[in-house]
Amino acid sequence: MSRLAGKTALITGSTSNIGRAIAEAYAAQGAHVVVSGRDDARAHEVVERIRAAGGRADYVRAELDGTPEASRALAREATAILGGRIDILVNNAGIFPPGTTLTVEEDTFDRVYAVNVKAPFFLTQTIAPAMIDAGGGVIINLGSWVARLSVPVGALYASTKGAMETLTRAWSAEFGPRGVRVNAISPGVIRSGDQAPGTRTPGDTMMHGTPAGRLGTPEAIAAAAVYLASDDAEFVHGTVLDVDGGRTGVAVIAEPVAARV
Repeated sequence: MSRLAGKTALITGSTSNIGRAIAEAYAAQGAHVVVSGRDDARAHEVVERIRAAGGRADYVRAELDGTPEASRALAREATAILGGRIDILVNNAGIFPPGTTLTVEEDTFDRVYAVNVKAPFFLTQTIAPAMIDAGGGVIINLGSWVARLSVPVGALYASTKGAMETLTRAWSAEFGPRGVRVNAISPGVIRSGDQAPGTRTPGDTMMHGTPAGRLGTPEAIAAAAVYLASDDAEFVHGTVLDVDGGRTGVAVIAEPVAARV
């Protein structure tokens, strides 16, 4: 059965990795999706993959720089392409420049908050009222495991994802009673789609000592996004769903010992 048949969806940052996997999964479940991002070549590849598989997809180029105008322009164009309504919004686009607290410059700070927090804030500000007027909708934000299990690098990025998880709960309180479900997914360490199989990275080390014991895949996040967008999650509000192989909640400190006879 198609869990999203007849639905429309806008996924930001959907030309690669997690966003691309969500767009493809939504289309496979019957949704008409708008792929958005800045890389025209990659975007057209995603759209063609979806169409070749029998799905419906279109591309809207978006430079989400944090200005209300940029977010409103994307919402306006996506709404027109999707026949006048957006049923599902996935706030996925984000940037993670390297650096520590001691090395981050002000322009980097402002840029990361603009893309990771301001852009989804103003996009939600624009789209949520239309969802309410249409009788309901779904908003899914992307958080991160580093928002709650701190590491000594990436404080700036982690703080933006903490902000998105907080906004998830705030928006759920604000919009939930008016028919718009708001939830978030907190991915663990995810293997890049262009990473060669068998290649070890620092991420593999981060997943050592977890129940999964390995990196996650974009498809695992996409499966969670399908669930949260579907009617199966109709009683789920204001939740941050950890899809992280147990990274934030569990520590495996020893190998299981066989029971003695």
